[in-house]
Amino acid sequence: MTEYDDFTAADLAQVRAVLQARYHEVTEVHLADSEVRLDPGQQTARECPTLYWKARQCHYVVMKTAENEFRCQFFYDPGDQYGTGIVRYDDLLACVTDLLKVQSDHERAREGAKSGITGADLKLNTGYRGAEEDE
Repeated sequence: MTEYDDFTAADLAQVRAVLQARYHEVTEVHLADSEVRLDPGQQTARECPTLYWKARQCHYVVMKTAENEFRCQFFYDPGDQYGTGIVRYDDLLACVTDLLKVQSDHERAREGAKSGITGADLKLNTGYRGAEEDE
């Protein structure tokens, strides 16, 4: 049992609306609980209400760590986890929106790395030659 209220029906509706706008389809959002170590210096974890969904081979979690306090991350597998760089949010929609933006940027970077394009190709395509032009 968590120390504070779970996500509300209104919270879920807001998150589902953001996901609908992003993916242009219904994305199933699950209520869950996560054990989260809120302070890296502590060994104990606290159970936190969590929203979970999966889209485009990526998993997302938003954890409610206190009333009006949220953390988030996305991952492709348990050993491949990413965050937004912001430890705590006081607004659920800002948390979800930032999470989706960071993941989208990460996805584009991952796909670019898989494209086979080299740094030399990029220099040819952009005309930019790097540091030697900056001098």
